[in-house]
Amino acid sequence: MMKERFAKLLLGEDMSGSGKGVCTALAISNAITNLSATVFGELWRLEPLAAPRKAMWTREMEWLLSVADSIVELIPSTQELPDGGGQFEVMVPRPRSDLYMNLPALKKLDAMLLAMIDEFKETEFWYVDRGIVVEDGAGPCPSSSSASSCGRPSSVRQEEKWWLPCPRVPPKGLPEDARRKLQQSRDCANQILKAAMAINSDVLAEMEIPEVYLESLPKSGRSCLGEIIYRYITAEQFSPECLLDCLDLSSEHHTLEVANRIEAAIHVWRLKGQKKSSPQAKSKKSWGGKVKGLVGDSKSNVLSQRADGLLQSLRLRHPGLPQTSLDMNKIQYNKDVGQSILESYSRVLESLAFNTIARIDDVIYVDDATKKSAAAETVSIFNRGSGMPVQKKISPSLFSVQHTPYGSPFATPTFCSSTPVSGNSPGRAQPPPSKNSLQGKHEIKVEKLFSGDLEKVWTYAGNLSARKEAGDAPERD
Repeated sequence: MMKERFAKLLLGEDMSGSGKGVCTALAISNAITNLSATVFGELWRLEPLAAPRKAMWTREMEWLLSVADSIVELIPSTQELPDGGGQFEVMVPRPRSDLYMNLPALKKLDAMLLAMIDEFKETEFWYVDRGIVVEDGAGPCPSSSSASSCGRPSSVRQEEKWWLPCPRVPPKGLPEDARRKLQQSRDCANQILKAAMAINSDVLAEMEIPEVYLESLPKSGRSCLGEIIYRYITAEQFSPECLLDCLDLSSEHHTLEVANRIEAAIHVWRLKGQKKSSPQAKSKKSWGGKVKGLVGDSKSNVLSQRADGLLQSLRLRHPGLPQTSLDMNKIQYNKDVGQSILESYSRVLESLAFNTIARIDDVIYVDDATKKSAAAETVSIFNRGSGMPVQKKISPSLFSVQHTPYGSPFATPTFCSSTPVSGNSPGRAQPPPSKNSLQGKHEIKVEKLFSGDLEKVWTYAGNLSARKEAGDAPERD
């Protein structure tokens, strides 16, 4: 098995042996990615990893990472002569600085994730496959349906990913110890995710930008960004947050497209600045051309800095953004084997930590929904036993009269100084009353208010408040 793996690496995944395979760096990156997909591709439940899969991951990752042991750099070291005659300085090999710092950290994160997954045994929750009729406390119900079918709501993620099994908890929810342990595991996985993302972003930032990507860029930043973004980014007053609020970032596809455009514009402006600041371009320019070039250089630098700040704000607002086209080009055309190992290893650990958090969130969501449902049933039973009449609040139908523009509480007119409409249908308007009639009505109202009927007014107000507390009357804003 080891011979087969290393033969595939040496051939660059080209089994014909004609030398048309990929470079060594990409071959190792693909090998780590494919191994992760084989071992953790079906991590749909919070349960210990099968022993053969765990052994396969540990064994083959040790093989692939052994390549990094030969990537060294020479550093000065002081050694003593055997006879005690003094000290001398020699150059000794040591793993390259980026591998020396990041590879042990990634191995530690890997061990922590595997240990965390192994702890999910004999849990208080269980899983039900969708499409199977199961028998639980409420009787048989199909688990493949949504919230209303089993009486237990499922998360939005489960509705989108229908192939995932549904988590189930006891009728009264998880015990406090189990819930606390679940939350601690989620916090730990979240820290692992942040560490893996930080290492991955640092390695990608250090990779060289491939010439293929630079040659594919448009000629100007305006054509990269589009008219709207370019107009905002070249304005005198520029705010990244305000610009992001104006953009359509409703879906991941739109957000990734905006990130690709901004990243392309950054490198277009940087290339312009580098070309204008080169010695050959400076020697050919006259005095007027040099002054004009300085203004152009400063503008390109300012625009590239603004676009870089906009990209950072976008990444902070959407931390789970997929890899951009520049990142994928770096991975594909990278020649550095050490960087390839660090990038692929951190990427698969990031994916594993993210999936673990997602499975924990599914269980927590079902537990919260179950506890809320149990609490509502307890309150309902308690009110029935108290001897007081309990009126169930029925949600209005979509076709009821309350959803008309005039019966809905959201369409109720607010109190104002205009004359209220009364006694007619809502579609008709009252003729404007005369000034004398308004004055007469006002005097009659004042006389009635101070004629000793204050007690009735307060009684009526008290009845309204009592109805509002009981929840019988709709609240109007």
